[in-house]
Amino acid sequence: MPAMNQANRSLFELDLLRALVMVADCGSFTAAASRLHSTQSTISQKVRRLEQLAGHRLLERGHRDVQPTDAGQTLLGYARRMLGLNDELLQALAGATVATTLRLGVPEDFVNPATTRMLAAFNRGNPQVRLEISSGLSRDLAQGFDHGELDLVLVKQRRNSRPAVHCWPEPMHWIDSRAAPSAGQDVLPLVTFPPRGLYRDEMIHAIETLGRGWRITFTSSSLSGIQGAVADGIGISLLPRRAVTADHRIIDGEHGLPVIDSYEIGILYRDNADDGVRALALELKRQVDNEAR
Repeated sequence: MPAMNQANRSLFELDLLRALVMVADCGSFTAAASRLHSTQSTISQKVRRLEQLAGHRLLERGHRDVQPTDAGQTLLGYARRMLGLNDELLQALAGATVATTLRLGVPEDFVNPATTRMLAAFNRGNPQVRLEISSGLSRDLAQGFDHGELDLVLVKQRRNSRPAVHCWPEPMHWIDSRAAPSAGQDVLPLVTFPPRGLYRDEMIHAIETLGRGWRITFTSSSLSGIQGAVADGIGISLLPRRAVTADHRIIDGEHGLPVIDSYEIGILYRDNADDGVRALALELKRQVDNEAR
């Protein structure tokens, strides 16, 4: 799609932005149309109009779902912010107390009772803040932060890969089942997170460096799934020290497995973050301090 002349650019209409956000969130035009009480053809027309205004294709239409392009991801970040500001303006004009939306991203293995209690307490103590929490893979959270979709993120990353406001080392361990160990097999069975998940490539590279054969026997995006599969003897894995349970046995140095010390935990927010973001970041820091002990 050709780029537009700068003089011909128009303001992006919120109605068009809302259609794009809904299609991206629902993964389909049909579901988005239902949520917006519209028709599929109308939603398609709005997205095409937005693509014309942007001068880029914004969505890739697959056989089963719809995914944003790189340009679409960039526009989505701004669209969510513009729609949020519009809602705040409507509340202000109606005489309501304006709530600030704070979008937080946390890795799935940090979403535990202690963390949710802390977030609930922050919510009660800051009624002017509308908290939106997302959990997922650290790479996805970092990407959401980069695209402006998240205001504050806690991520696991390779050391010194990007500057963080607060940072902690993330000690890692190779683990096996205590009751039914599997590390002695000729071809090592691996329990891993999905492709793009942290630790997966690190595990494979370390084992191939040893000249050992390997096979992936279990994949899960859930930390509890990984922990359970290792405990039951399905394979070995590489996990942070805080994720090792009594059903696991640490096997660092055994079978030639090397020590892995290349990861860290970081809290990220922008230089222009407001007081609510900074206050929640401090609460999150205290929570990680407690877990890192």
